Amino acid sequence: MAKTYKGKQIVMDSLVAEGVEYVFGNPGTTELPLVDSLLEYPRLKYILTLQEAATVMMAEWYAHASGKVGVVNLHIAPGLGNGLGMLYNAQRGNTPMVITAGQHDTGFRLRDPILYGDLVAMAAPLTKWAVQAESADELPLIMHRAFQIAREEPLGPVFVSLPMNVMEQETKNPPLPPARLYRCIPPDPAGLAAAVDLLLQARRPAILCGDGVARSRAQDELVAVAEFLGASVWNECFHKSMNFPNTSVHYRERMPAEHIAIRQALRDADAVLMVGGRFFEEIWNTPVAPFPEEAALIQIQPAARRLAENFSVHVGMQADPKAALAALLEGLRAGADEPFRKAAAERCARLATLKVEERKRQDARAQQSWHGVPISTARLMAAVKEALPPDAIVGNETVTGAADLMRTLEFRGPDDYYSNKGGGIGQALPGGIGLKLAHPDRPVIALSGDGSSLYTIQSLWTAAHHRIPVVFVILHNRTYRILKLNMNRYRKDAGIGGERGYPHLDLADPDVGYVKVAEGFGLGARRVTQPDEIVPALREAFASGRPYLVEAVIDGRL
Repeated sequence: MAKTYKGKQIVMDSLVAEGVEYVFGNPGTTELPLVDSLLEYPRLKYILTLQEAATVMMAEWYAHASGKVGVVNLHIAPGLGNGLGMLYNAQRGNTPMVITAGQHDTGFRLRDPILYGDLVAMAAPLTKWAVQAESADELPLIMHRAFQIAREEPLGPVFVSLPMNVMEQETKNPPLPPARLYRCIPPDPAGLAAAVDLLLQARRPAILCGDGVARSRAQDELVAVAEFLGASVWNECFHKSMNFPNTSVHYRERMPAEHIAIRQALRDADAVLMVGGRFFEEIWNTPVAPFPEEAALIQIQPAARRLAENFSVHVGMQADPKAALAALLEGLRAGADEPFRKAAAERCARLATLKVEERKRQDARAQQSWHGVPISTARLMAAVKEALPPDAIVGNETVTGAADLMRTLEFRGPDDYYSNKGGGIGQALPGGIGLKLAHPDRPVIALSGDGSSLYTIQSLWTAAHHRIPVVFVILHNRTYRILKLNMNRYRKDAGIGGERGYPHLDLADPDVGYVKVAEGFGLGARRVTQPDEIVPALREAFASGRPYLVEAVIDGRL
């Protein structure tokens, strides 16, 4: 007699077969078949959260940091709705995820039961594929396809609705084993030759990189190409990983978020190599081409749809970035003559001098406010650098403090740094938990602005409940500082003058007591107001071996 499976067994067996270790969830009644099944699947660890935005963000940063598919379990229409903002970030970040939500028994959906909604319609705009299982017979293929689609370039989230009656139905269709797929696309030889030719003609090359570099583990290859060309290297504006080491003399920070500023940054470039990013993510509409007219444009993307998406290119190659950059370097080495090599060496020397000057400027910036109160972000980041344990991972959502952070701390590997993608805030607190679960043997610090932290402050409970030792740092400046800066820009563009203040952009009446909040969630916590308190507080936090929050009162002036 053929073996039969219940729908919930298909779901759980599929997760195990796909190598899932963690399910991040905030369950309700419609998720009880899955939650009850966990008793028979001890390999699957359920990370309980208190709010769905935090749930999705924990899984999103975990997936990005681990290279695995993140799995989320949400509660029907309101729960999925709460998670949609962070699902947007996952979509923008090309993060492979399988989002599930329980659904009511389909037998009475026409009676519009409480909490019912069209989950597929809700999720579809933000996912690569959204589907509801209508019978247990469909579940083996649905679960198999969900993981496959999530992993296909461009990577991204998938949604599966799981009605309660389908979870209890029986089927003779067994779960499907994972397919062994080899997705590395080699570069086209003709495109490679054309790219080599353009770059060898360049006298002022520049490189733009995105998270596709980190995903393909192509950082070493990109460094080697930059060094051979003597090229400056820019990250895309919103980058999740450290695609290029900021310790390199070639590193030039991140691209601005408007064409006019991008064009200014690239004003001298006569060849631009773009690898693994969106190119570009904009905030302000400035109707200017982002590249100089004479610049040759070369693009490498693992997903064909990203090639020449927003502008034309001279050479575009769909290829795995690691394979393409390795082949590109080989072609450059074979074709470069002595004058090119000499000119590249001179460019490298100029970038090295510029790097020294930039470090001196940042040191001077920190020294100017070394003893100042409230604490400046430059001073804070200098203290963070001093206090960090070896091999620490930094999760960053400081927004207006990001420049000081990146100019002070040193990040060499692609897994040393993670940041917010998509623009929806509240990522760092839950994201830090995801990072620690992905890298349990490395210390993790998650830095957040105070405004961002309040979106997902419930994440602290999850850290305490599951005993996940992350050090959380909240930069408390009592204001949405980025919005004040953007208000200045808006008023300038709109021709609005005069002293108008910043209505509704402060968080000071009343002040939030982050130490009390953290202690209420079960964490150790400490508030620092003086610059010389930062290093001892952080060292105490790391030494505690438990989740710990440091509230740093910083200067919020513009």
